[in-house]
Amino acid sequence: MMSRPAVHPVPIAPMIIGAPRVRMKDIQGMPGTLGSLILRLCQLVFAVISICVMVTTSDFPSVTAFSYLVAAVGLQIIWSLVLAIADVYAILVKRSYRNAAVVSLFAVGDGITSTLTFAAACASAGITVLISNDLDKCKVNHCTRFMSATAMAFLSWFAASPSFFVNFWFLASP
Repeated sequence: MMSRPAVHPVPIAPMIIGAPRVRMKDIQGMPGTLGSLILRLCQLVFAVISICVMVTTSDFPSVTAFSYLVAAVGLQIIWSLVLAIADVYAILVKRSYRNAAVVSLFAVGDGITSTLTFAAACASAGITVLISNDLDKCKVNHCTRFMSATAMAFLSWFAASPSFFVNFWFLASP
């Protein structure tokens, strides 16, 4: 007598068409998180202080680098304010921005504004060093105000850079 293998029917598992994707946790600094709001508010505060200090001097328009600093920091103020409002809205409705188009807009905007702010702060720092160290004309100019405004612009850039890197990293990760 020979034994024959028995085939038992196995039920087919139902095919799931729209399997839910596993989402990663919100990383602080991503748009719509509390970390992003804090970074935006830091950018905004440092940029406002920088522009206020620079505008209160009477001779800043005579130097192109200082005018460029005011323009770059003014753009940083507008950008940071708009995105801070967007972050507040996202926090209030308990949603985060995960749309790739929106995050790429944030990343590009952060990249442009942080680069402009950094370039303006570097140019202003160079002029400030020229006025104070090389020409030794701090007594007739507002060197401390120029240095303070430049330092605040650097701090604004320092707060804007993490926003750019987190958004860019979110876009680059699968």
